Amino acid sequence: MCRYGMTTYKPHYVCFDCQKTFKRRLWHDIKGGANVESDAKCPQCGSLMANMGKDFEAPKKGNNKAWQHIKDLYEVGITWHSCGCTGPGYIPKDKTALLLYFQEIIQQYEKELTFWRSRIEPETKQDIHKDEQRNWQKLSVVKSNRKKEVITNQEGIDYWIGKIKEIELLLRKME
Repeated sequence: MCRYGMTTYKPHYVCFDCQKTFKRRLWHDIKGGANVESDAKCPQCGSLMANMGKDFEAPKKGNNKAWQHIKDLYEVGITWHSCGCTGPGYIPKDKTALLLYFQEIIQQYEKELTFWRSRIEPETKQDIHKDEQRNWQKLSVVKSNRKKEVITNQEGIDYWIGKIKEIELLLRKME
């Protein structure tokens, strides 16, 4: 059962400059279901705050190393958002673990890329049907709304090269 399904919880917002967290009600809770977005500003310094999610736990104020790590995580898109069922997933504990995590993701993406480079494209209806039965998961990742159309190897290669470039861009952000 989702722990956030029955009760409205406030997300945690972080000011990296002040090293403080604040909870903030969601506008759609206040405005009766209207989707209104507005930036959260720190009540102390007035700078924009980062939405870290409902599962976030802040380090102690003054722990500059931990706060810098959380800022690094936020800058590469890792936050503590979840529906409440399983939690936010794996959160690396330090920069070394974060780099290792991204390297593991790249290795997984390279395995997928190897599949697409070695796949024999189906030509006949029977080959297309066999390919669909054997590789439906890999085909669905590349194009989830494909409606039984044949996906070329080049489409798969382009997709996974793009995913690898996204991770490499995140790694460059961390340098």
